[in-house]
Amino acid sequence: MSVDRVENRVEKSGDGATEAAVTTTALRYYAVAPGVRLNVRSGPGTSYSIVRVLAEGAKVPIFCQTPGTWVTGPYGTSNLWDNIDDGEFVADAYIYTGADGYVAPRCY
Repeated sequence: MSVDRVENRVEKSGDGATEAAVTTTALRYYAVAPGVRLNVRSGPGTSYSIVRVLAEGAKVPIFCQTPGTWVTGPYGTSNLWDNIDDGEFVADAYIYTGADGYVAPRCY
């Protein structure tokens, strides 16, 4: 797992009257189960089309998570799907997050 830079700063307008907090959150990457080439699908379920396949040893960010088709994988049976990019989902049962359940916000 890797973590990108975390930054917090306050920006002021030219006259100093207005302040806005700017926060960049840490982006974590999670490992795909060892020895697995994982299908990436266009939605949270096995009925969605495969858009690409992740290579063995891949690590992915999880932007949000949502329920979908039940899948059994190396890390159990779950209906949780991880959004790893715009319109790209993988079954959480194949991603080592170190937790059962949500590790990211729900997708809306």
